[in-house]
Amino acid sequence: MKKILFCLSILFCTWQARSQSVFIPNGNIEYERKINVHRQFETENEDDGEWFKEFLSKQPKFHTSYFQLSFNKDKAIYQPGRESDTKMEPWLIGPAKENVVLTDFNVLQFTSRKKVFEQTFIVVDTANKMRWKLSNETRTIAGFECRKAVGIMCDSVYVVAFYAEEIPVSGGPESFGGLPGMILGLAVPRLYSTWYATKVEFTEPPASVFALNNKGKKIGQRDLAPLLTSTFTDWGKRGQKFIWWSML
Repeated sequence: MKKILFCLSILFCTWQARSQSVFIPNGNIEYERKINVHRQFETENEDDGEWFKEFLSKQPKFHTSYFQLSFNKDKAIYQPGRESDTKMEPWLIGPAKENVVLTDFNVLQFTSRKKVFEQTFIVVDTANKMRWKLSNETRTIAGFECRKAVGIMCDSVYVVAFYAEEIPVSGGPESFGGLPGMILGLAVPRLYSTWYATKVEFTEPPASVFALNNKGKKIGQRDLAPLLTSTFTDWGKRGQKFIWWSML
């Protein structure tokens, strides 16, 4: 009888610990974004001269940067975080690499501040529009078991996400969301880029965090793509990738 009671107590404690580990409604997440700059240029610029190839070979292969996502059950804001040790010429990185995205879960709307070279856009659109296909594959990221999902952006760009059901907030890096949990891992293979959470803190962010500088040209997401297409029409494959980056 004592052994049975002991086993039952262990099972109860395990169930209680698991029940207490879910439903994390607010916090702060740090993402590490890594871009394989060499691969982007290798596939886009076959006609570049030897001087450029030599120049590129002397640059860091990867550009690493950090972003902070603060969230609660109502809102989330994604913005640049701590500085990286990786230094690289800005023109090698391309446009829209320091986006700030404010998401309002109550009205399912995001407002994004994007700098595309000399132009700053304030983009407003409906959140969670991507159609995801869920998978049973899992991966542990920042201590959380995450499930895999795949989606398509810009009609043809494949996106892989890993989301944590223990954080029941439908957000993630950039303007990605719409999954039954927070996205802690993201990969866009055609941009040779990944976003992975490095740490998650369960401290409630102050209300003052959820503010976005709205100085810039206001435009809808639907109108942004044609505008960028006309701007980068003579840039070839590189211009197409600039558009994809600007639409994240």
